[in-house]
Amino acid sequence: MQLFYSPMSPFARKVRVVAYESGLAARVAILETRPFEDESLRAVNPLSKVPCMLTDEGVALHDSRVICEYLDAMAGAGLIPASGAARWKALMLQSLADGVGDAAVRTAQERRRAEGDQHPDVIERQLKAIEAALDLFEKEDLSGWGIGEIAIATHLGYLDFRKVLDWRTGRPHLSAWYEKASKRDSMVASEPYQIA
Repeated sequence: MQLFYSPMSPFARKVRVVAYESGLAARVAILETRPFEDESLRAVNPLSKVPCMLTDEGVALHDSRVICEYLDAMAGAGLIPASGAARWKALMLQSLADGVGDAAVRTAQERRRAEGDQHPDVIERQLKAIEAALDLFEKEDLSGWGIGEIAIATHLGYLDFRKVLDWRTGRPHLSAWYEKASKRDSMVASEPYQIA
């Protein structure tokens, strides 16, 4: 399997963490790429977005949720519950965490614009969404380590990496949980870094 990957993408990091946690990391070749610049990525994903995985059969899988589901099913790892309330909670946490990631990426992109070209209303709207989701995570029981928790951890890591906001203030439960989660081997092995 091949994973088109940017070390700055929290969505691609989520896939790598799932690959590690499911025992498949050694089977996944990491192809570091620059989305929107790398035509080899566009050849397999017309949106030119990461993550994108090529299966051993040559099938291109787009979107981190699809790829994580594929890896979990392939390994039988149980990171995504098969049915019932546990499944819906895990998928809801993943979806909410991915929304945090979307808002954080949008905020970081907006802040990289020249000062006169930034849209403060867009940044404010994104930060409000992030804050509301973080407040929900503060109240959640995050005692497991499945797809919901993995998504939360990888997106919190992105908030730190891009210095989107000081999310720890007023969230002692989430902060303590992340302190432990960030030390997992899968999280350490997939830490984000700036492409030169």
